[in-house]
Amino acid sequence: MPEYPDLPLPEDGKLVHNITHFGRALRRAGLPIGPGRVQTAIEAVAAAGFTEKSDFYWVLHACFVNRPEERAIFHQTFRLFWRDPRYMEQMMALLLPALRGVQEEDRAAEAAKRAAEALLADAGMPPVPETPESGDEETRIEIDATATASADERLRTLDFEQMSTEEAAAARRMLGRLSLPVKPLPTRRLRPDSRGRRPDWGRTLRASLRTGGEIAAIARRRPATRWPALVVLCDISGSMAAYSRMVLHFVHAVANRQGQGQNRGWAKVHAFTFGTRLTNITRHLRQRDVDAALAAAGREAQDWQGGTRIGESLHAFNRDWSRRVMAQGAVVLLITDGLDRGAPADLAREMERLRLSARRVVWINPLLRWDGFAPRAQGVRAMLPHVDTLRTGHSVASLEALAEALSDPKDHGEQARLIGMLGAEN
Repeated sequence: MPEYPDLPLPEDGKLVHNITHFGRALRRAGLPIGPGRVQTAIEAVAAAGFTEKSDFYWVLHACFVNRPEERAIFHQTFRLFWRDPRYMEQMMALLLPALRGVQEEDRAAEAAKRAAEALLADAGMPPVPETPESGDEETRIEIDATATASADERLRTLDFEQMSTEEAAAARRMLGRLSLPVKPLPTRRLRPDSRGRRPDWGRTLRASLRTGGEIAAIARRRPATRWPALVVLCDISGSMAAYSRMVLHFVHAVANRQGQGQNRGWAKVHAFTFGTRLTNITRHLRQRDVDAALAAAGREAQDWQGGTRIGESLHAFNRDWSRRVMAQGAVVLLITDGLDRGAPADLAREMERLRLSARRVVWINPLLRWDGFAPRAQGVRAMLPHVDTLRTGHSVASLEALAEALSDPKDHGEQARLIGMLGAEN
């Protein structure tokens, strides 16, 4: 913990009241904190005492932080809430418009931004001032934004993991409006069509009976089409938590658009989550309200943000569900980072069986957002040869690009490049 100058302690500090507000600020910043953890923190501070400020920091840290990715948010919120007497000015500076790239500079800056938004919301202030003031003289800032990207465009390309709470809410609204169009599949069955190329002699002869056996016209037919099914297998382990929630919002939108219009898309949408075990959440996604649907799915799946056992979960799917949902050439959408704890040979065997049962396997891996990504993990190496397309899924724009991957049978995404890297190593 970095050192900060000592602050004068008031005579009536109201420590319990302040710890409660600090817990609310952490919750607004994205940490899963409820009244029970706040009560635990108050009791822990009372037991540990308040003689050393570093002890106070680590006592609250032990009560409020459960995962490594929560440390940066906790540190920035603690610094702004407790340590700096001018934290409100710093929060305003963090939220002023700045000309930066599409991605944030680093994780610490993003954590500071989320902490600032949470504390400003706690103070009842707007997140961004319309006209910043300096002294008694009003300052007007004019920015030429003709060469800059719009806010929607920046949000489309922003990483889900780096979004603030307000940006995540806006991104979920954008995902709710997306669709995943798919082309119908030709079948061996024939249907009547006056412009068809194949004559229908049976229907022609039956029609001639009405005219005494004289053939007035030749009936024709053409191959019928059908809509494929979509099977979604979504990893909800700890490393995929920030992405799986967004992807499930997208899947909910796709599932509730099926059967609409002539180009209605997927015949059925089946959704499964897996971490340490496989869970079928298809019936929950049929609810029209996305919040109620995901809440019900969360109650059904008890392994959120747990470990990852991809091989065992795929084995359960292939054994119990493959014949039920993979009939007639379903398309499989596999969302995972490929970081598996099991044996690579078992994972490769289950992936091969999944590939043989599906019409097309599309692997969405958020790790592809890194330019230097290489297939070093054993799980990634085992899965890579058994997919048709490998694409990233870290932003709204990357999920929009799935339509291209599904409509073009020759699209392989990053699979060819990564397989070439494996061949070069061997």
